Amino acid sequence: RTFVLDRTTLTENMKFLIPRSMLVYFQSYREAPSEEAENLEKRLEKSVSILPVDHGPREDVRDSSKDDSRPQWSSSTEFLMSCISMSVGLGNVWRFPFTAYENGGGAFLIPYLIVLMFIGRPLYLLELGLGQFCSGGCIKVWDISPAFRGVGYGQVLATCCVVSYYCSLIGLAIYYLVASCQAILPWTVCHPQLHQNGTFCFPSNGNKSDLPGNGSNITVIASSEQYFKAGVLKENSDITDGIGLPDPALAACLAACWFFLFMTLYRGVSGSGKFAYFTAIFPYVVMFILLIRGLTLPGASAGLLFFFTPQWSRLLDPAVWYAAVTQSFFSLGVGFGALTTYSSYNKFHHNSYKDALIISFADTFTSVLAGTVIFAILGHLSYELDLPVKDVVKSGAGLAFVSYPEVISKFDIAPQFFSVLFFLMLITLGFGSATGLISNVITVICDAFPNFRRSYVTAMISIAGLLIGLVYVTPGGQPLLELVDYYGGSLLVLTLALIEIIAISWVYGASNVIQDLNMMLKTDLGYYWKICWTVIIPVSLSLILSYAIYDYKPVSYDSIVLPLSAQSIGWAMTALGVAMVPLFMVAKAFQNRDGLGSVFSSSINWGPKVTEDWSDWIRSKEVTPKWVELPEIKKAKVEMNNAIEENESICLEFNQDIHNFSPSEIDPAFVLSNSSRLLPPTKSEFDLEHSDTFYTCEDESFNKDGLNSS
Repeated sequence: RTFVLDRTTLTENMKFLIPRSMLVYFQSYREAPSEEAENLEKRLEKSVSILPVDHGPREDVRDSSKDDSRPQWSSSTEFLMSCISMSVGLGNVWRFPFTAYENGGGAFLIPYLIVLMFIGRPLYLLELGLGQFCSGGCIKVWDISPAFRGVGYGQVLATCCVVSYYCSLIGLAIYYLVASCQAILPWTVCHPQLHQNGTFCFPSNGNKSDLPGNGSNITVIASSEQYFKAGVLKENSDITDGIGLPDPALAACLAACWFFLFMTLYRGVSGSGKFAYFTAIFPYVVMFILLIRGLTLPGASAGLLFFFTPQWSRLLDPAVWYAAVTQSFFSLGVGFGALTTYSSYNKFHHNSYKDALIISFADTFTSVLAGTVIFAILGHLSYELDLPVKDVVKSGAGLAFVSYPEVISKFDIAPQFFSVLFFLMLITLGFGSATGLISNVITVICDAFPNFRRSYVTAMISIAGLLIGLVYVTPGGQPLLELVDYYGGSLLVLTLALIEIIAISWVYGASNVIQDLNMMLKTDLGYYWKICWTVIIPVSLSLILSYAIYDYKPVSYDSIVLPLSAQSIGWAMTALGVAMVPLFMVAKAFQNRDGLGSVFSSSINWGPKVTEDWSDWIRSKEVTPKWVELPEIKKAKVEMNNAIEENESICLEFNQDIHNFSPSEIDPAFVLSNSSRLLPPTKSEFDLEHSDTFYTCEDESFNKDGLNSS
């Protein structure tokens, strides 16, 4: 395709110079003599205020108020609260205690803190920083290296897997919230209709003298565990013969959960941001109330010793480190792409470095706080049931729904009131994390289909989430939860995180990342971050992931291995998410004809979104722009009145891979709205109009529709 630039005067020896960064637009060129390039740059420095010229951003400062512009957080505090609300959630209060319980208490705490320092925290800043830098979600951020865009889609799949069961836990909390309004808390007493053979139910306020002797083969369980497993879940640990039908009451609670999520999310960050103030602060009030009561219970010290006493021999157990890494990812929210999406709504120079430190500290503090409360309660149960702490309750997702209600029943005054407070806290924690994860999925769809209304997309996702979540409120729902948590929430996320850190630190380059973030944050990131991103995280994740695959054991629940069909579905889930990476890589290679090297290079769209930020970013790289000369200069011949006339014009042959459209697809309205698509936006139209170097390029065919080329 030939584009024409009209000039009032034209000579045969005239030269047309462009910056090197725009070569992709043209099919032929040659390097300009250095002297001419230097002279040109000196002239441009006097006449053009935005230099050097490059492909540039997609949005100018003056356009930021448009209706289709990307929304932003109302304030920096709103963003901080939203991140705390998302990172500090059920992963801390629900998942951390039972993961620590499964891995020996104190044996798990030390690896967890080490992993947070050298893996979790650096990844948190990396995802926050890159999302804010490019103002894009987990898909668009891969303009940094388009060959790895499949990582973003894999993270969306992992997010969907986690959200599917995450909301079922919120539904359980809603069920308990309603049950808390009864005159007698139902989990404090034993229910004869829930009795199971071979078990002895011990009520919350029972007498230890009623316990069976040590010589009996009867299993002693707390009334809170009986109520949760037999009364609420109607649990079936063996799903070989099927998972059963959804429980109507739990299904109604799940529907209520998704309704509230829809009402929070359909307006975007303007709605979820305000809600985050409550979801971030309220849980700490309730946690400290439970902490005070838990520490005053008899036997609490035994549980705390189990939690805080390190078992140095377990530090050599790779399984403990694997659990620490997966828990760090789950509680912080790294590896899912949600942090990238949240930070993309920030202003460019927002201090996300400070936010990363605050949030990672709050996350660690909350995990330890929740663990202290849980293990104080487990110590009390150990005292009452006359069992070792490690054998008090069966581990699993339901630990929080057994231990926490137990301590609530010990309040002498108004236990119903504290029960309502606690489960309201659990619901708000769940909502805070769920809104962040679901917002990630909504943003991906809305960015891919900008014509779709956000409210419709949110409604569609909410309905789909409700229908999928029904499998978790069946009698076999808890084994399925363990299955999806392992394959979709742990194994898949770790694999994608390893690919992510390699792509960013080694393909794009950790030095480039640090340079970009330093420019954006106006700070100086030290060697700690570079060493973590380039060495510690890739090596650690590689070793831990290799161990997980080498020492693979089929997922089990309550010591019962899930059937092969369920394990196959889990592996298919992981394989589908990981396969996104090579599929998109191959597709990108076929689209690109310049060789594999350019496939892994940053896209022309990579960089800050706003013109002035983008220009500052280019200057910060301290790269001297090199100019090239377009050699194919000729006089255009136009057929008019059956005669061929020569116009004084410069004809440039543009790259059709970049401008892949036909004149028939373009109407005058398109031309007027996209007349400068070949040039980056500038601070003002004055610079463009008064420069003798830049011109708007239009197709000759536009002249046939009555439009003049310029």
